[in-house]
Amino acid sequence: MSLSSRPLAAIFDLDGTLVDNMRFHVQAWVALSHSLGLEAPAERFEREFNGRRNEEILPALLGRPVPPEELARLAEQKESHYRALFAPHLAPLRGTRELLVRLRDAGLQLAVASAGPRANRAFVLDGLELRSFFSHVAGAEDVTRGKPAPDLFLAAARALGVEPAACVVFEDAVHGIHAARAAGMLAVGVTTLTPAEVLLEAGAHWVTSDFASLPADFDALLFGH
Repeated sequence: MSLSSRPLAAIFDLDGTLVDNMRFHVQAWVALSHSLGLEAPAERFEREFNGRRNEEILPALLGRPVPPEELARLAEQKESHYRALFAPHLAPLRGTRELLVRLRDAGLQLAVASAGPRANRAFVLDGLELRSFFSHVAGAEDVTRGKPAPDLFLAAARALGVEPAACVVFEDAVHGIHAARAAGMLAVGVTTLTPAEVLLEAGAHWVTSDFASLPADFDALLFGH
């Protein structure tokens, strides 16, 4: 990994990165918790669970092992509620489509790496007509560990046929920044939910509020001007 070598691939987290949707996920998690008689503050989902798989979140939330049938039922209850909440607001983060076009035209390979379930990924990628930009979508079903483990990003790099050190990751969560760095990749923090200083402390090389105005030195690294 070098801050002076141009990346060959860009890997995007989805929730909170391609779309500014994390508050809707948090609302759905809090609602599910209340339906189960649990008091779980929103901050727990923002900090502890962001980037993890439902198979990891639900046992931690309930404090016990969760049988597969119950896990599937509770996950679908939460995810369908999230999609209903976010559907009226479905839109890409500012500058997303333009950045994807620039990256594609510059010859970078593109992938998504998201711990979100398949239905949520389709909801965003197909609903916003973004899927065609990406050669591969790595999801929760491809790994046994969510972020902060590097598995999702490494799976995406393998699918693209690109060495991890030649990849740059766009990610909104501290767990995701940790995962990118553990994978040996460059990391760009997107400040939809987490403050810039927190993402930088987690190891982000650059931070940005959206994709319409990347840091000048990072833009020059990607596009050579």
